[in-house]
Amino acid sequence: MSSMETQPYIRTIEWEMLDKRKFIPLSIASSFSIRCMLYPFTVIKTRLQVQRHHSVYNGTFDAFRKTFANEGFAGLYRGFWVSAFQLVSGVAYITTYETVRHVLQNCGVQDSRVRALAGGGGASLVGQTIIVPFDVISQHLMVLGQVELRPGKGTRRLNPLRIQYESIPRRRIALEIIKEVYKQDGVRGFYRGYFASICTYVPNSALWWSFYHFYQEQLVKVLPPSLCPLLLMQSLSATLGGVTTTVLTNPLDCVRARYQIQRVSSLPETVQALWAEERWGIFTKGLSARLVSSITFSFMVVLGYESVKRLSINDELKPLVRW
Repeated sequence: MSSMETQPYIRTIEWEMLDKRKFIPLSIASSFSIRCMLYPFTVIKTRLQVQRHHSVYNGTFDAFRKTFANEGFAGLYRGFWVSAFQLVSGVAYITTYETVRHVLQNCGVQDSRVRALAGGGGASLVGQTIIVPFDVISQHLMVLGQVELRPGKGTRRLNPLRIQYESIPRRRIALEIIKEVYKQDGVRGFYRGYFASICTYVPNSALWWSFYHFYQEQLVKVLPPSLCPLLLMQSLSATLGGVTTTVLTNPLDCVRARYQIQRVSSLPETVQALWAEERWGIFTKGLSARLVSSITFSFMVVLGYESVKRLSINDELKPLVRW
């Protein structure tokens, strides 16, 4: 065994080891950069999930091609600036995650997977409470301009809120959506699908962080630091965790997207309608787009997250950090 492997090093950088003045701004910058790169996949995933069968697109590549052809590059970034406000929830998310893990560790919980499971679930609960109103608005923006093929009836543009957006300046479309949502449902409309989001994202987040630590523990046994950089191993662990979680939670995400956008009266009714239309297809509906997004997102998020933690660690601990 090499001396590099026997030397002590910090594999998991904990909350109390960080200089928060560096960590928080660097985390925001990292999150914004990743969101810019991956947002088109979110748009495509949402459009695939809300269509009925293959009435609009035949798959992920077809959705990209038709969106770009019909709406140009801007179509892939519909609702981006509204969605960008989610950076606020991102700070709350990561702060909650690290705080819960820290508290559990102080309470004697040593299993990193259990702490990650609780931290991820708690972080998502806080994050979703902040994010759902922005999610509702951005999802309506995502489907504007989407063309649905109707056999024997030609085509039509999907517009669940019936807004005459063609005659509205682009900078005002989000404002019109806000006004229409409030007009139809009041403040409650901005939290439409909140329970569905909680049911989707809390287990998704809890499982993602738990699998991240599980795969990390397994990979470190076969990929010691002398064979694989620690940061690369962590990014691979995140990717494997993202794939596992995405496959397990895809039906929940389909229900959430359909309920928030198509204004079905209740969550059980949404589940029944989706099952009647798709049957076992709910396990694969939009899955390819989610997998591409999840693989890229998981790899990039942890690459950024763990790099930011290394850059933000207190000076006296830097000699114990490995890249």
